[in-house]
Amino acid sequence: MNNHSEAETSGHNPVHSDTNTIPGWNEELELAFSAYKGSYTPGRVTSRHKTVCEVLVPGAVVQAGISGALQKIGKQPVVGDFVVLLDQPELGSRMIVNILPRRTYLSRGAAGNGGGEQVIAANLDTIFIVTSVGKDLNLRRLERYLTIVYSSGARPVILLNKIDLEDNPARLVEKIQFIAGNVPVIPLSALSKTGLDTLSPYLNPGETVALIGSSGVGKSTLINAFLGETVQRTSGIREDDEKGRHTTTVRQMFPLPNGAVLIDNPGIREIQLGDSADGLEKAFSEIVDAARNCKFKDCTHRDEPGCTVLKAVEDGLIPEERLASYHRLTDELIFQTKKAEIGLKRLEKERFKKIAVDIKKYKKFTGKP
Repeated sequence: MNNHSEAETSGHNPVHSDTNTIPGWNEELELAFSAYKGSYTPGRVTSRHKTVCEVLVPGAVVQAGISGALQKIGKQPVVGDFVVLLDQPELGSRMIVNILPRRTYLSRGAAGNGGGEQVIAANLDTIFIVTSVGKDLNLRRLERYLTIVYSSGARPVILLNKIDLEDNPARLVEKIQFIAGNVPVIPLSALSKTGLDTLSPYLNPGETVALIGSSGVGKSTLINAFLGETVQRTSGIREDDEKGRHTTTVRQMFPLPNGAVLIDNPGIREIQLGDSADGLEKAFSEIVDAARNCKFKDCTHRDEPGCTVLKAVEDGLIPEERLASYHRLTDELIFQTKKAEIGLKRLEKERFKKIAVDIKKYKKFTGKP
């Protein structure tokens, strides 16, 4: 994740000077891009609009389409991706022809019956899980977010926003910390800019931070506070249920003055887990640790004899609602996996059906039996 200046001071081979303006560019990416000669340019996707992306290239932000070949094989660039652009001066356009290897990526379960995953942002160092005081503060939802963030490979940090509306924010921080384990929980107010300085250790030059959370928790206000100007439109929350309106509709990357970048995400109230088994174990590490001494290796921690997790719940070491949340997310993961398998089988069936039709057409054309 070192940028050009960091590579020089750490003793690594510096990357080409024309790419040091792309935040996060490093030697590994330089090596991957070195296979491309001629009319190719490296860049990083800053926003995506259906089949057109805005891409940061050395010295500019340009628009680029997505090649038909990439779309055909289902490779879709997302915000944060490092990509290879083919310059087409005769057409006055650029085309994304490949995506360089992703170091980390944030994904969620894809909508529909097919299952699978939908990548929503890539090459992230830290993910700020933003919640706020009031009705948005939901420990069960935070457990879900933590599971997904752990699976991404990025570092989770929980931000408790709008503390100026709470008489005792320390009490809420303590509640969150109980389910967050070693994850930092930082109280702040984006509107009054209280506590923003405590986020400095996570906003280093060349590093990428994404913000996720429900609508109305203050993600856009945070972006504006960091940049010192209004770049993201904000709106209030509905008084009846304190739910926010979706002000951010497009995922977008914003460079900070110090060389770090922020990625804002449209508000997500419920996010499907996708393939987050590893993240689940980290998000519920105390349950995983207690399970090591269960009598049965395949213990589900529901009603088996000799279950040390149930014993820990009985002894008050693990809250009952915490185990219930673990069960709920585990069941969802199993369901998502089965749904993905069914989707793959259906695709395979459709593929063989198409092959059979093509063979039939070929035989009819050639007159062969």
